[in-house]
This record gives sequence, C-alpha cells and structure tokens, in this order.
Amino acid sequence: MKLRSSPKVCAGVALFAAAFCFTVQAQSPSPNVHVWVTGLNGPRGLTFGSDGNLYVAEAGTGGTNSTKGACVQVIAPVGPYTGGNTSRISKINPSGTRTTVASGFPSTIDAMGDISGVADLAFLDGTLYALEGGAGCSHGDTLPNGLYSVNTKSGSWKLVANLSHFIQTHMVKYPNAPDFEPDGTFYSMTEFNHRLYAVEPNHGQIVSIGMDGSMGNVMDVSASQGHIVPTAITARDGQLYLGNLNQFPIESNYARVLTLGYAECSRVSAPGLDDTGAEHSLHVLASKAGFTTVVGTAFGPDGLLYVLELSDAAGYPTPGAGKVVRIKNDGSIEDVATGLVVPTGMTFGHDGKLYVSNFGAAPPGAGQIVRIDLP
Repeated sequence: MKLRSSPKVCAGVALFAAAFCFTVQAQSPSPNVHVWVTGLNGPRGLTFGSDGNLYVAEAGTGGTNSTKGACVQVIAPVGPYTGGNTSRISKINPSGTRTTVASGFPSTIDAMGDISGVADLAFLDGTLYALEGGAGCSHGDTLPNGLYSVNTKSGSWKLVANLSHFIQTHMVKYPNAPDFEPDGTFYSMTEFNHRLYAVEPNHGQIVSIGMDGSMGNVMDVSASQGHIVPTAITARDGQLYLGNLNQFPIESNYARVLTLGYAECSRVSAPGLDDTGAEHSLHVLASKAGFTTVVGTAFGPDGLLYVLELSDAAGYPTPGAGKVVRIKNDGSIEDVATGLVVPTGMTFGHDGKLYVSNFGAAPPGAGQIVRIDLP
C-alpha cells in the first residue's frame, strides 16, 4: 500500500524515505514495547497459525521491471512504478527465529520510494491466504493484485481471485483522479461469514472473496465518504469495523472507525453480487475523540477495540509518532503503546500480547516485530 493517500501529499517527496532522514531523533517507545524480531523487509499484516507461529507479510524490496508502454501507468509524481518478485511470507517461531514460508510474490516501488507487496494474511479452514497489493501491470508486474492461496509446506502459491480485474470492472462512484491506481492497493482483510473481506484504500472499496474465487462488491466507500482512504478491516459479533488513514497532510483526530452491520454484509455472499447500495449503512463508531492515520484494528482479550495509528503528528509521518490506542467502555480513547515508527499491522497472540509490525513502511531491512504488554 502507498500510505501517501492524496495528491495533496508533498509533490516529489518520498514520505518514508524523507522521514527516515531523522529516525535517530524519534522518541523512544513506551516501556511496554519490546523488540522481538528485526531485519524484515516492510512487514505488514500479521496472523498466528494453529501451530503457534506468527506469519508475516513482507512487502519486499521492489524491483526494476517496467511496464511503461504496455498499460496505463500511475501518473507522476507517484508513478511510474517498477516491479520485481521480492515480496515474501515469513514465519516466526516462539523463540523469534524467522524462516521463509513462501517467496517470489510481486513487489513494487513507486517513484517516491514507497514499496508494496503482500499486504495481509489470513488462515481459513487451515489454508493460508495472502492478499497481494503490489501487483498488476500498473505496478510493473504480469500477475494481478489478488487473493493467493499458499501451501505452507512446499512454499508454492496460486491465484484464487483476480482483484485487479474485479475493481477495474466494478469502478467506484468517486475515484480520485490525481491519486488513481489502476490495479488498486489492497491493504488488509478479515474473515467474515466464511469469506474473506478485503479493503482497497485507493479506490475506497470493500470486496468479499469466496474460496472458490467468487467476488462481491460489499461497499463503495467513496460513494458516501469520498476519498477517506479506508485501510483497516476487522469483524466481530456480526459487524465489520472499518478504519481509515485519511489524506495527507495529517490532521490529528480526523480519522474514524466505521461500522457495517451483518444484515448489509450478508447480502453480498452470492458470487459476483454488486451491491453498492450498501454504502448508506456505514456508521461512525461512537467515541469521545477521533483517531489519526488508522492502519490496523483488532479486538483484544478484554473485548475492547484496539487501533493502530501510523503517526499521530500533524503534517507527514513522523518517526516515533506511531501508537496503539484502545476504546474504553465509556467511549474514551486511551494510549496503549507509544513511540512506534511507521507501524503498519498488528494482531493479538495466544499469550494475550499485541504484536505489531514496526518500521513497516521503512526502507528494506529496517522492519521489526514488536511485542506489546497490555497496560
């Protein structure tokens, strides 16, 4: 995913590359944040397997393959992209040792230096599925953005659903022309009603995917919300929870968590059903304060909703300004962990601790997994 999100973004400046010119000045993380794994290449979505291991989506290092002249490219200053097969899925055992589960996934780098690849992971019926966000011709690759099934024993993988084709044939009502990605930039997904629900931030769309490859348009977020850059999606008790990044420059407390009820979502369980009328069912989750640059959501063992924020500082992503917050029962928001550096994904472990991809939108090799003790 390109976490720049808008043509307002400082033209010609690679946000993350610029931010890391002063990483040494970043504030220290709060005492409950413990570095567990280092040396990762753009860690994004995380999920635990039934084997007790943590599976990590790594965006990769991009590549040099160009498709200029072969298809529509992303316009400057963000495009054109170049691609390579450097994205991978890693497995971290309980002792913190990393091994590669599957590799060779598409990875792309834009003209501003931002890298995208495998964005999120989920297990369903014992099979690992990978959501690819850095593929498609506009990203310098012959493979599409899509949902891929992964054989965790052999490392092989195959396409289940072509999401590039789906969003191109199910165009949203209000695409943002100066910030448009022909193949989209899929970022996160969640299991719901025995399907996987993936969110696409650039177009502003939620897509339902069956394991048979069927797809349905759950919601055109742009139709009612405009270009809010929806990023994080999770499910609980018959509802979907959708968090958004919002546009840059960052305005603190302007991002939100929205809910979409089960009745609306169940209407898209049929293969290929296009139900853009569901956009009117979005509701702002009641809280006593707003959020800033939401990139992850998860429910904790205490039943509370935890929200991962890329950077809560005004302007552009600031090293050390990432944090995890949670919504208390009275609707107030409190800090759980602070001092994170452009974090990009999180999940809870069986031990009740929170695991976060830190330095997730940083240069290759800088990525970490941190383990957070809940206060």
